[in-house]
Amino acid sequence: MPTNATLKLDNVEYSLPIMVGTEGEKAVDIRNLRNDSGYVTYDEGYGNTGSCQSAVTFIDGEAGILRYRGYPIEQLAEHSSFIETAYLIVNGELPLPAQRKRFSQLLTENSPIHSGMEHLFEGFPSDAHPMAILSAMLNSLGSYYPHLATNDHQRDLETYEATSAVIISKVRTIAAYSYRASRGLPYIHPRRDLPYCENFLHMMFSTPYEPYIALPEVAQALNLFLLLHADHEQNCSTSTVRMVASSGANLFASAAAGVCALWGPLHGGANMAVIEMLKSIHAEGDDGTKFIEQAKLGKADKRLMGFGHRVYKHYDPRAKIIKESFYSALASLGIKDDPLLNIAMRLEEAALRDEYFLARKLYPNVDFYSGLIMRAIGIPENMFTVMFAIGRMPGWIANWKEVAANRKGRIYRPRQIYTGHNLRDYVPPHKRTA
Repeated sequence: MPTNATLKLDNVEYSLPIMVGTEGEKAVDIRNLRNDSGYVTYDEGYGNTGSCQSAVTFIDGEAGILRYRGYPIEQLAEHSSFIETAYLIVNGELPLPAQRKRFSQLLTENSPIHSGMEHLFEGFPSDAHPMAILSAMLNSLGSYYPHLATNDHQRDLETYEATSAVIISKVRTIAAYSYRASRGLPYIHPRRDLPYCENFLHMMFSTPYEPYIALPEVAQALNLFLLLHADHEQNCSTSTVRMVASSGANLFASAAAGVCALWGPLHGGANMAVIEMLKSIHAEGDDGTKFIEQAKLGKADKRLMGFGHRVYKHYDPRAKIIKESFYSALASLGIKDDPLLNIAMRLEEAALRDEYFLARKLYPNVDFYSGLIMRAIGIPENMFTVMFAIGRMPGWIANWKEVAANRKGRIYRPRQIYTGHNLRDYVPPHKRTA
């Protein structure tokens, strides 16, 4: 394989180094192209641009492969847990028993939030979106831990373990408190004796006189949901975290920026879009049959949500994993005759058997099942993206560290192709015309 590529511009040849990743991905290194030639490359949306080198997650969309730190997602889903996987992503290796115990202790110790933060929730309108609250509260969290949020990467890296535990633990508490504040419910403090997911569900759904005890299948479904969303390479929100981190910003600020990026409906809102689609089908008195036929005809208002994936060209490997847990959770909750669930199952059956969907590889993706799981557990739709953010936190943290630890790194600063007016002179107000 050649070690350089040749690019010819204005009759001048430029030698561009070829980079090869550990899994064989190839890239042309254009870092010196503008300096040498005056040209930049144009790649709207960065779909064909490698923005960084990362050792966190590997994806092969064509082959349906997803690995965290080299470990197949299938093995982690079967043998690991969200907390152990979070440790793996954040620190690079699976924990030894003592390391696992210490990490769990750190999460337990950091689960409560400062009483002063509880008053911050009161400043938001009752109908404020939970993602707006989550982003603001994560950012303000750094104010309560100034020694962890110095905006000096070298100092912040020294406290990386503590900061990671603070964020991963408190993000679920903030999420649960935002839910309860929006409903005028009293806050339920975390318990030291409950695992991560069970503790979150306790803070969400317990009452002062009736504690919520999560069914094992429900807790496992939530655990799996978080594990499957723990990282996903250089997506919009992760790239945003790295962008903000490149300015020297601390981990709290960078994670808050990730929440804002994830909030967008084209990124974190896919599982909520699935429920909205099912509601729309039900409102029209359809059991899904008519919708399927109209979607096959290409009708613009009959877009199939939760099927196919921009990255995975065949089946989303996470969908295969979460599907079994989804049905197990439904059985434990005794949910049998839900009209939206019935519609969803009809759509699933069509996608797995109908030649139209098979030919286009429109298989159910992880968002299809995760939205249904959240709904079955009792998570309101406006909290779906918050759940996504809780799961994605380890990946954001690990990517922040890669940027912070790169002493040769520079602030991210993309170029543009300017398409505005050429030079023109200022026109005084009395001489301007429409």
